[in-house]
Amino acid sequence: MSAEIPSATGQSLVVLAVDDDVLVQMNTVAMLEDLGHSVLEASNGAEALDVFRANPNIQLLITDQAMPHMTGKDLAIAVAKERPGLPIIIATGYSELPAGMTVDAVRLSKPFDMDDLAKAIGKATAG
Repeated sequence: MSAEIPSATGQSLVVLAVDDDVLVQMNTVAMLEDLGHSVLEASNGAEALDVFRANPNIQLLITDQAMPHMTGKDLAIAVAKERPGLPIIIATGYSELPAGMTVDAVRLSKPFDMDDLAKAIGKATAG
């Protein structure tokens, strides 16, 4: 496990984590904090947009894909319009990112562990 290093990038990030499943959200937040990141939470796309707009210091978005009313893809597209270039990770149980994905995003396969999460963060923030 990578628990002994703060993150795959070696830096602490301000992360917006979005998931409508309370247990998955709690686990994701715990892993992000264990990796040394500061985490803001939202339980759906609309709430995530409110948190995103109120916190210009967010450096990474991690969102579930399958959420009611606004999917992770829809959220990613909305966020990318407001802040192009923001690293985005979409967590999904599907083998590919959703069709019609018009923004650059890293796919994180569900279920995931801390190593998977750290690697996805490194990939999303590389460059």
